[in-house]
Amino acid sequence: QVQLVESGGGLVQAGGSLKLSCEAAGRTFTNDAMAWFRQAPGEERKFVAISATAGATGYADSVQGRFTISRDDAKNTVYLHMNSLKPEDTAVYYCAAKPRIVGGKFEYDYWGQGTQVTVAS
Repeated sequence: QVQLVESGGGLVQAGGSLKLSCEAAGRTFTNDAMAWFRQAPGEERKFVAISATAGATGYADSVQGRFTISRDDAKNTVYLHMNSLKPEDTAVYYCAAKPRIVGGKFEYDYWGQGTQVTVAS
């Protein structure tokens, strides 16, 4: 059974930093993209960052320059380094792996259970 397990969430003051981790178990994702999404209360889940194959990365405009995604394939883990956090970054953060195109949209085969990040003003 494949599992993605996020950790590292918590409460932080505005301007602070957090590092999220997502460890995969049950299979490796060396040849697959892994990504982070977030969902704030009352909002849809939104893309945050992606670590594709060959070292390529991408970010949502709202986090560009503040967040960094990285991965350690030897540990089957992807990270999200979050700096200069703002109250609007408050959300449940989800890890996802192995995207594919379905009906013209990206769908991910695997999702974690989420970890709460709360940024106090």
